[in-house]
Amino acid sequence: MELNNKRLPLEGIKIVDLTRVLSGPFCTALLSDLGADIIKVEPPAGDEYRHVGPFKEGESALFTLMNRNKKGVVADLKNSSHLARVLELASDADVFVENFKPGVAERLGVGYEAVKAVNPDIIYASISGFGQSGENSQLPAYDLVVQAMSGMMAITGEKDGEPTKVGESIADLVAGLYASWAILAALFDRQRSGEGVHLDIAMLDCLFSLMPTPVAQWMFGGEAPGRVGNRHPLSTPFGSFSAQNGQVIIAVLNNRQFTALCGAMDQPTIAEDSRFCSDEERTRHEPELRDLIETWLARHSVESAIDILAAAGIPSSPVLGMGEALTNARHGERQLLPTQHHPRLGDIPMMAQPVRASSWKTSAPQTAPTLGEHNDELFDQ
Repeated sequence: MELNNKRLPLEGIKIVDLTRVLSGPFCTALLSDLGADIIKVEPPAGDEYRHVGPFKEGESALFTLMNRNKKGVVADLKNSSHLARVLELASDADVFVENFKPGVAERLGVGYEAVKAVNPDIIYASISGFGQSGENSQLPAYDLVVQAMSGMMAITGEKDGEPTKVGESIADLVAGLYASWAILAALFDRQRSGEGVHLDIAMLDCLFSLMPTPVAQWMFGGEAPGRVGNRHPLSTPFGSFSAQNGQVIIAVLNNRQFTALCGAMDQPTIAEDSRFCSDEERTRHEPELRDLIETWLARHSVESAIDILAAAGIPSSPVLGMGEALTNARHGERQLLPTQHHPRLGDIPMMAQPVRASSWKTSAPQTAPTLGEHNDELFDQ
């Protein structure tokens, strides 16, 4: 259901999607939100995410979220007639996306050269764990493996604790995000050059690119950084602090904010202490400063502390539980979980791309396809 009469920027763009699980489907879901026509090609057994819970009436929540707004066909690529039909779908497509292990698409007859042969201007995106070539290219690449190999796990967690994974499949998601970004850049470039391109998106590369802070520490500090828990490794006080009934986030990035924090705590002289005269000195003396802040917070609930800090212009927040965050996303003004009508499940919340644009229309997400739902329309002709 269209909610206004504005346009979507990718209307008329056709994408053949041979991806499964998370990184590739997330990429194409983002593009579908912008109006692209996505044809999802699945093997006879379906995308693996169809079989991963939680389920409701046999429908996978993860599959539903990641495959919104798509049409779906089933093809056995080892069947020559099915392969020919997939290549026919690709022949007038703008984009072809796959996230097989490197070499598999070629063996199945849908590698870059095979698709380029039927569509010379194709934008062909390959998403993998470690890239299309190199010594690690054939390694299995689940998100947890990539998080471990990227260094992100090594800098996540308490200082004296174990390396800790991020609480979401961040390597898969950032690879999908970068893939969508690269596809958009390639579409723009093709308008000027008239040429297609093969995009090589590696989960490891993408995740590593999200770590400028540890890279900066290593560049000029000479040593690889370790874990520091919930505080910022370079700025202080910038982290999580204990109040009477929970944790308060305080994020101070400069001397002006620190002076305001000291005033909010009714201890303005702390700002004049030589141990706390600069961000670097505050970080060097972080334990002493933490004691002073948490002594003050011990007299306050999270709610009252946030009120005081907000009045002083200090960036701060409570640490919300996921339930609270979901409620805010569902019912807040930004509508991060708009309603989708599912033919079997009725009205359900659905994720959508979060960017707002003044001239783009907003549409309610459409349900993910059932297995082979659009074969009659697109494939068995």
